[in-house]
Amino acid sequence: MSARPISRRLRPTALVAATVATAFALGACSGGSGDDASSPAADSTASEGAFPVTIDSALGEAVIEEKPERVVTWGWSTQDAVLALGVVPVAMPAYTYGGNADGVLPWVAEKLDEMGAETPTLLSGGDTSEVPFEEVVAAEPDVILAPYSGITQEEFDKLSKIAPVVAYPDQPWALSWQEQLDIVGDALGLADEADALVEETTAGITAQSDAYPVIQGKSFLYAAANTADQLNVYRAEDPRVQVVEDLGMTLSPSVEELDADPTSGTFWYPLSYENVSKIDTDVLIMYFATQADVDTFVADPVIAAMPTVAEGRFAPIVGESFVMASSAPTALSIPWMLDQYVPQLAAAAEKVS
Repeated sequence: MSARPISRRLRPTALVAATVATAFALGACSGGSGDDASSPAADSTASEGAFPVTIDSALGEAVIEEKPERVVTWGWSTQDAVLALGVVPVAMPAYTYGGNADGVLPWVAEKLDEMGAETPTLLSGGDTSEVPFEEVVAAEPDVILAPYSGITQEEFDKLSKIAPVVAYPDQPWALSWQEQLDIVGDALGLADEADALVEETTAGITAQSDAYPVIQGKSFLYAAANTADQLNVYRAEDPRVQVVEDLGMTLSPSVEELDADPTSGTFWYPLSYENVSKIDTDVLIMYFATQADVDTFVADPVIAAMPTVAEGRFAPIVGESFVMASSAPTALSIPWMLDQYVPQLAAAAEKVS
C-alpha cells in the first residue's frame, strides 16, 4: 500500500485554529436531522491518484483506501473545512453554544443552504467533547475526521474500530485552519481545492487588514473571564491570538512575562486580579456570551481601573456565535465574522495615545 505523507503548511503569519472546550464551560448538546445528509457535492471530485492515502496523527494512522462517501466530523470546526470543500458530512457535532435552535452554527447553516443540502445528523456532546460512540456507529461513516479535537488515545482506538480516524498531528485543540484544510483535503482527495481555498481566505484577511491601518503594529492581549477573580490569558499558539496577529497587530510581551508556567502544555494560563495591573498592552481583547457579562466584568473596581478599560482600549467580543467564529476560525467562519471583528479592533486601537 502506498502512503502519501501529509504536508503541514507553515502559516504565513499565523492563524492557528486551536481552542479549548472547557473555556466556555459548556453543557452537552443533542439533536439530529436528515437521514442521509449527504454524499459529496458534484464539484468535489477526488484528484486522480489521491487514494489510497495514509494520514499520520499523534494517536495513530488513518488508512483511507478510497474516496469517502460518508464523512463524520468530530471536534470544533472540522465540519467547516469539509463543507468549504464542497462535501456535506453525514454527521457532525451539534453546538448549544453559538448554534441556532437546531444546534447549527450560522455560517454552517448558510453554507448548507447555499449547497441546497439538508442538515446532517447532529451528534450530541459536541460542546463537551464526550464522543457519542453509538451515534457515530449509526452514521455508518467511511471516515471520521477529528483533526481539531481533544479525543484521547482510548477514544481514537475505539473510533478506529468503526472507520479510519484522522486525529490531530501533534497536540489536541492545536491546529491552524490552513493545516486543517490540508488534512481534510488529503482525506477527501481534494488537496488542490484546499490549497485554493487557503489562498482565497488569506486574501480576504489581508483586505480587511489593509482597510484598517490603525490596527497595524498595535500590541494586544487576549483573555477571558471564565473564572472568578482571574483572567484566562491566551498564549501565542491559540487561534484567536493568531487571527489578530494576521490582521497586523502584535502580541503584547506581557503575555510571556506574566506566564508563571509556560511549560504547562496548555494554550492559556490563569492570571489573578491582583496581577492585572501588570498588564502592559495597547488593546485588551476578551470574549463574552452577552453584553450583561461585559457590564458585570467592567463593574469590578479592579478591572475598571485597568488603563485599557478606563481609556476605552478594550475590545469585547460579544455574542456566542461571534465568540465561536473568532475563537475557532475557519474558511467559513473567517469571512462571516471579519466585517464585525476588525472595526471593533480598530475602534479600540484608535484610543491608543
